[in-house]
Amino acid sequence: MNPRPPLPPFTEETARQKVQAAEDAWNARDPQRVALAYTEDTEWRNRSEFVNGRAQVIEFLQRKWKRELDYRLKKELWAFTGNRIAVRFEYEFHDDSGQWYRAYGNENWEFNKLGYMHRRFASINDVAIREVDRKFRWERKT
Repeated sequence: MNPRPPLPPFTEETARQKVQAAEDAWNARDPQRVALAYTEDTEWRNRSEFVNGRAQVIEFLQRKWKRELDYRLKKELWAFTGNRIAVRFEYEFHDDSGQWYRAYGNENWEFNKLGYMHRRFASINDVAIREVDRKFRWERKT
C-alpha cells in the first residue's frame, strides 16, 4: 500500500486535513472512494453494527446511502494525539417518505503508520427535523 498522507503522528494542521478529507469523501457518497481510506482489515463499530474489512465497508455504505437520501455531512476535529483523531459530526438526510433527520455523533479514529484508518468507532443519534429546519444545503450536481 502506498502512503496516504498526512501521516501520523498528527499535528493540529494534519489532523484537520484528515478530517476534511473524510468529510469530502463521505459527502461524495461513493462507497468505493470512501473505502480506500481504510486498511484492508479495518474494524468499525457504527451504532450497533460491527463492520470488518473494506468489502464490508463498501456493503455498509451502499446500504446506508440507499436509506439516507440527499445525505450531507459536516465533521469537526475534537482532539488528536499520535495516530488517533476524535471528531464530532452532524449530518442530514431524508428517508424515502420525505422525513428529514439530523444525526449527531462522535467518532474515534486510529491510523496505521501509512495513514490508513485501521479503527473507526462511531456513536450516533438521530433526530427527526422539518425540512425548513435543515442546516446543510447544497446544489445537486448533475
